Amino acid sequence: MDNGNTTEEKSVQRSKSFSFNTQKEVCTSCLKAVYPMEKLVANNLVFHSACFCCRHCNAKLSLGTFASLQGEFYCKPHFKQLFKSKGNYDEGFGREQHKQLWAAKETNTITKTP
Repeated sequence: MDNGNTTEEKSVQRSKSFSFNTQKEVCTSCLKAVYPMEKLVANNLVFHSACFCCRHCNAKLSLGTFASLQGEFYCKPHFKQLFKSKGNYDEGFGREQHKQLWAAKETNTITKTP
């Protein structure tokens, strides 16, 4: 009879440990809760399907029509346009070019030598 009691205790413990607490996922863009029917995941980030838009033109994106660079999402035409306008990823997307950063480092190392 002891074996029957321990089995009942284990089954009760299992049912008590089961939890309905679920993590609410939050949209990366608007920071509101995302429900499964409206959820879209791109680059491991969660979005509402309506919030997943191009950074340049705000056009609605889908998983097949986006390109990303450093956490920013673009429609493919604007991604190509911004890249072609300057010929590099940094200046075309409003960032300082790496060669300018290197030049600044070189001047600092030259002035620091005794």
